[in-house]
Amino acid sequence: ITAENVAAQCQVTRVEQDSFAAHSQAKAAAAQEAGKFQDQIVEIKVKNRKGSHVVNRDEYIKPATTASSLSALKPAFKQGGAVTAGNSSGINDGAALVMMMSSSRAAALGLPVLGLYVAFASAGLDPKVMGLGPVRAASLALHKAGWTVADLDLIEANEAFAAQAIAVDKEMGWDTRKVNVNGGSIAIGHPIGASGCRILVDLLHEMKRTRLRKGLATLCIGGGQGVALCVERTEGILRSAL
Repeated sequence: ITAENVAAQCQVTRVEQDSFAAHSQAKAAAAQEAGKFQDQIVEIKVKNRKGSHVVNRDEYIKPATTASSLSALKPAFKQGGAVTAGNSSGINDGAALVMMMSSSRAAALGLPVLGLYVAFASAGLDPKVMGLGPVRAASLALHKAGWTVADLDLIEANEAFAAQAIAVDKEMGWDTRKVNVNGGSIAIGHPIGASGCRILVDLLHEMKRTRLRKGLATLCIGGGQGVALCVERTEGILRSAL
């Protein structure tokens, strides 16, 4: 119901939510088709009743999704509401991993450096609108980094719900063309406990691929929190660590 609260407070319409969700699916489908996720996926063999199969790509993405098809879905949380299963993140399984160490240690081990930690922040707020947590957390992280929204080249903001993702975009006032450029959790899914790391991995790989410098990863947390992390790719330091 927190997504409905955010939608009401920030005046996010059902049409906006369905359009946002369809766009997330389209971006993720295009990125998957172009192979943009492959460098960050480690394939695993999964056993099932029929034997086993290899998992080497995200399975939740739905390329055929349209705003029109989403508009036919019923509200999930309250009568007359705007939040549906289609404009919310998927509940699925997933795992993600990062390694954090000094650049000197990475150099000693011969490991590539994807990015440099710059600043981190967490923030609390009313649990009734917990989806706005990234607004406070991202603002604080940017302040700690000495950056502004305009300095950001790429942003990964977890899409718990289209309502809260749109509200965060509006409140932060950042260029939405830089946000979740390969789709977000509405399309890829939201494995609780792994999504924070997952969006950071997406961010770092996209920054590497596009040779962009400054990025931010942020998400809301049930119970009334937000977290945000600023990372940077500084070529001189990255080269010295290789």
